[in-house]
Amino acid sequence: MRIVFMGTPEFAVPTLDRLLETGHNVALVLTRPDRPRGRGGKLASPPVKEAALRLGLPLLQPERVRGPEVVDLLRALETDAIVVVGYGQIIPQAIIDLPRYGIINVHASLLPKYRGAAPIQWAVANGEPFTGVTTMRINAGLDTGDMLMKYETPIGPDEDALHLGGRLALVGADLLVKTLAALEARTMTPIPQNDGEATLAPILKKEDGLISWSLPACAVANRSRGFLPWPGTWTWFRGQIFHVWRARVAEPGEGPCGALIVDRRRLLVQCGAATRLELLEVQPEGRKRMSAEAFLNGAKLDRNRHGALDENDMLGRTS
Repeated sequence: MRIVFMGTPEFAVPTLDRLLETGHNVALVLTRPDRPRGRGGKLASPPVKEAALRLGLPLLQPERVRGPEVVDLLRALETDAIVVVGYGQIIPQAIIDLPRYGIINVHASLLPKYRGAAPIQWAVANGEPFTGVTTMRINAGLDTGDMLMKYETPIGPDEDALHLGGRLALVGADLLVKTLAALEARTMTPIPQNDGEATLAPILKKEDGLISWSLPACAVANRSRGFLPWPGTWTWFRGQIFHVWRARVAEPGEGPCGALIVDRRRLLVQCGAATRLELLEVQPEGRKRMSAEAFLNGAKLDRNRHGALDENDMLGRTS
């Protein structure tokens, strides 16, 4: 097929590679403009741009895909399909109507669950046992188009969003190629989504990572696995931001929520429902990530004979 590819993140790169490997003609790659990144604000290229340059493909980085010059260019290309993987903008109807087989999206959830920008992160954060990939034909709604193919996979009990995203990216690439083949062979029967079963996976905000220690430990652990690479899960310690990058559920115990407990060089936090969380990797504000043991070595924490720390060192206190 003659295809235009639209994508931005690392998750989209395996699909672009797979299209070339299976002999499709990628006439153009569209991705988002370079953006400042890091403390220095240096411009950084989207992963899909780097892949397109590596593959020698024509590349366009419009600020707005709905601009008339972009629509006219796509119309002139006369493509069979447009493939979209995490492009990051709503596709206007003027473009949806162009390709012969429509605009095919690779979405990292089992639609209609987790429509939106962060389906992998929210599925892990909510403790889902299963997730997957759905190929769908884009319409004017937010991930509401007819479903084409699905792949389901369990989420490992310790699997984080980064690892899961890597797995689903490879699965999505293969599923997209199978979907295109079925569309071309006219063996595909699109299935409408049941809007009554829909859930949302909105774009993450920094405040989504703020830990409520009144939640059970399993819920906090799931969020620490899910909100990667950003915003992570974080709290307050001695009036400064304190990131919790890795954690696991510990044995239950009683105490005030947010209380720190030291147990044989392990650092525990009291959570809701008489549960406790063991911190494994943390990051105090202004410092690098470190193991909980390294943090204990340098934090000079005062504790009583029961292992509980001073109430002024409870997590969640802003001052």
